[in-house]
Amino acid sequence: MIVNLLIPIAAMALLGLIFGVALAYALKLFGIEADPAISLITSALPGSNCGACGKAGCAGFAQALKKGEAMPSGCAVSNEEARISIAKILGIDYNPGVKTIAAVLCNGGTRARNKYVYRGIRNCKAASLVFGGHKACAFGCLEFGDCVDLCPFDAVTIAPDGLPVVDAHKCTACGKCVAVCPKKLFELIPADKLYYVKCSSKDAGAVVAKACSAGCIACRKCEKACPSSAVKVENNLSKIDYGKCQNMGKCFEVCPTKAIVRRSIGSVTS
Repeated sequence: MIVNLLIPIAAMALLGLIFGVALAYALKLFGIEADPAISLITSALPGSNCGACGKAGCAGFAQALKKGEAMPSGCAVSNEEARISIAKILGIDYNPGVKTIAAVLCNGGTRARNKYVYRGIRNCKAASLVFGGHKACAFGCLEFGDCVDLCPFDAVTIAPDGLPVVDAHKCTACGKCVAVCPKKLFELIPADKLYYVKCSSKDAGAVVAKACSAGCIACRKCEKACPSSAVKVENNLSKIDYGKCQNMGKCFEVCPTKAIVRRSIGSVTS
């Protein structure tokens, strides 16, 4: 009885040994040695595997860096110290770029009128398919928070007025909120700039005023007040040239609808 039990156990053990030896030989014969540079690069990356770089996690991005298909700046989550370290591993020059933070280009929310009551699926993409959304402003935020759900760093939340708020301390400028918003209401702006136009409407001023109390009405007061000629009104919408902007705030002071907003250093609010 005992012999009958031992025979299959011994057979399985022998098969395991044979397969183990065969596998070890196959790995030695056909295996690919790990590239030490890729291991070093991977260790320098944040390990968040967020996919914001467009690759399959940090390991995929490390391989792309080694092949020359990506640059250290492609990882929005890494800090400058890590990017410099990766550049040294790769033996390439690295020039730090301008830090950017996502900003929400809509000031509507509860200040914008609804044109109908929406009772469908509560996400922005679905709502935008129903006559362009329930907001009277065709360019306005739909307030369902697709950007909140997609942000891998919990940097976006919804404020009481219905609009998204970006936490600059958490924002890595990965651009996922920019990509997901069906109304294209997110923009990456230089972190050291204090003022931006919180509106995206290209409608005529009279149309904007009927739909939203906080939209740009293209009055051009900002354009005339800016001493550095950084503000221009194009297609009924004020635009700031950040290459010229000197943070003087004259545009903010004269804007009658407060469509131009000032953010505090360290945070970008809705």
